[in-house]
Amino acid sequence: MPQRVSVICTVYNEASSITGLLDSLARQTRAPDEVVIVDGGSTDGTLEVLQEYAVRGSLPLHILSRPGLNISAGRNAAIAAAGGEIIAATDAGVRLDADWLEHLVDPFAQDPAPDVVSGFFIADPHSTFEKALGAITLPRLQELDPAAFNPSSRSVAFYRSAWEQVGGYPEWLDYCEDLVFDLTLRDAGCTFAFAPAAQARFRPRPNLGAFYRQYYRYARGDGKAGLYAIRHLIRYGTYLVALPLLVALAVWHSPYWWLGVVVGAVGLLRAPLARLWPWLRGASLGEALALLAWAPVIRVTGDVAKMAGYPAGVLWRRRREREGGAPGTGWSRRAF
Repeated sequence: MPQRVSVICTVYNEASSITGLLDSLARQTRAPDEVVIVDGGSTDGTLEVLQEYAVRGSLPLHILSRPGLNISAGRNAAIAAAGGEIIAATDAGVRLDADWLEHLVDPFAQDPAPDVVSGFFIADPHSTFEKALGAITLPRLQELDPAAFNPSSRSVAFYRSAWEQVGGYPEWLDYCEDLVFDLTLRDAGCTFAFAPAAQARFRPRPNLGAFYRQYYRYARGDGKAGLYAIRHLIRYGTYLVALPLLVALAVWHSPYWWLGVVVGAVGLLRAPLARLWPWLRGASLGEALALLAWAPVIRVTGDVAKMAGYPAGVLWRRRREREGGAPGTGWSRRAF
């Protein structure tokens, strides 16, 4: 007998984009047995849009209004209300390929079946800036190690029993919650499979300010969760020690040190430019120049946002530890 599959999602002020997600769910080649969406207290009419869509009957849609819940608590509430043995998670602001769910749940028919199936996600840009941002910040398939890839909750499926085993998503964490959930599942011995054809398309942030806030919050989540300390320290050392030292040597000692500055800049931009290259080949000259111009701006903005966000998260964690409420005691921290 086929296993029942529930798709879950949380939303907050997504009135302009939620219909795109729902339409893509309604077109799935493997229809979900139910779709459970938790609204976290939207004020822009999202809940009304959802309710109107439910009346159409094109999806087995179950809507919960839970004002004030963060994304982790919202996902946990949606999963608790769902009836499927398999939970497929996605996000608002996403359009799913028509065969997304089919590819995502196929590995569960294997023997032995994995506990978790990682889908994939790609950019759905609406402007040149968004195209540059998506190309530069998102990994390409060829960069990934399928065995080590930690899925985004934009595109992931797992057994309800695995979710129960680890106590669900970490409700004490507002960002990086899906990464901590993944690491907790791995630490519990859950097995992962990779389904790269299960693709979710999402729109990158529309401007530099929104991108900065996004990466600030991601890094703050790293600090709260105690993740990737060495990776962040390397970033501080690069920007606050190595590059200023090279510039000082070039100005006050020998102009040949500018070569070191150039080499450092190339090192910082190597990965962004490699990711941008496929987009450049199909672009007009004007768009290609614009994409190239955005590369250093996006790289530096993202790094500055991370350097600002990480200590804010660490301070939050230290306060919680002093108060005796340190979170994350059930999973191992990652230095990198």
